[in-house]
Amino acid sequence: MDSTSNYSRLDRALHKVSFGSSILQEILTDIESALFSKSWAEIPASKPVFITSLPRAGTTIILEALYRLPGLAAHTYRDMPLIYTPVLWNKLSGGIRSKGTLRERAHGDGLVISEDSPEAFEEVLWTKFFSDHYSGNSIPIWDTTNTKFREYFLEHMKKIISLRCPDDHNSRYVSKNNANIARTRAIKAMFTDASIVIPLRNPIDHALSLLRQHTNFLKQHATDKFVAQYMKDIGHYEFGELHRPIQFPQFSNLTSNLPPESLNYWLGYWIAAFEYLSVQQEVSFISYENLCLSPNQGLGKLCQHIELEASPEEIATASAVFNAPAETTSIDSLKGQGVDRELLDRARDLHRSLLSRCLLKQ
Repeated sequence: MDSTSNYSRLDRALHKVSFGSSILQEILTDIESALFSKSWAEIPASKPVFITSLPRAGTTIILEALYRLPGLAAHTYRDMPLIYTPVLWNKLSGGIRSKGTLRERAHGDGLVISEDSPEAFEEVLWTKFFSDHYSGNSIPIWDTTNTKFREYFLEHMKKIISLRCPDDHNSRYVSKNNANIARTRAIKAMFTDASIVIPLRNPIDHALSLLRQHTNFLKQHATDKFVAQYMKDIGHYEFGELHRPIQFPQFSNLTSNLPPESLNYWLGYWIAAFEYLSVQQEVSFISYENLCLSPNQGLGKLCQHIELEASPEEIATASAVFNAPAETTSIDSLKGQGVDRELLDRARDLHRSLLSRCLLKQ
């Protein structure tokens, strides 16, 4: 799971074997297809939903809410470590399946998870097909992919739907993957009927949260090398020793000579990301703060936007996962941190502009 301190020695050994051999992965894929492909062959996997943003924007809580509604299927922690062959792993692990015990995730942010919680694991598909994108110190933007990858990804979505919604093959795949922020255009080109939802968070709070998590994972990676290996294996390069920023067009200009240990770096990263997204018609923004303040109304608006049928009672139950956000960090409280006022003003202006495009307005 995300909190890898809960991994037993057997869990760690299985993880290392699973991710350490591409030959084994190919063999297991062939076995899975030979034995179980009929279970997903007729699933259309239409209208997938992709939730993405920079980390710490509220993507996890939005996924958690949507996953509680009928008609959506997602990866869960039970799919680890055989992510490429989730149907086969479900069959193999059925007899040894542990109970869904709640615990706080490794981010230390109060969110609790269990083996049955939805999570982002599809990044391994991208790292498998586009390994060259991850070979440098940063990750380039995808504008296109290829037919072979589209077919592979589509089949993977069908597998997840067959697992999570075996009695409703018209269910849809829902994904929370922060790295998808680098390939919104590529995703829309592959799946023209997809919805791409971008949570938008106040830039000061967002940048501070990004900095805290970077510091958190620097400490974790230094004290437990398996944590770093685990995050690398599943393609999570957001923080700590593994941090590889996405090369948004203005990233280099905005973060030149700034270390990731500074608040200005993450503020510049925020601007680069959302300026890149601001010119795209492929995406839809939703305010994280407004969603938390009006969760019932906000989740209802989101369901309408992604064309998901849900009753008022179902929406009310699912929206209970949201908590009121903390008060926005004041500018005065940032004194002494050397915040660049030009960056700050640019971020705030961009945030105000994007709020006017959000699905939910206060």
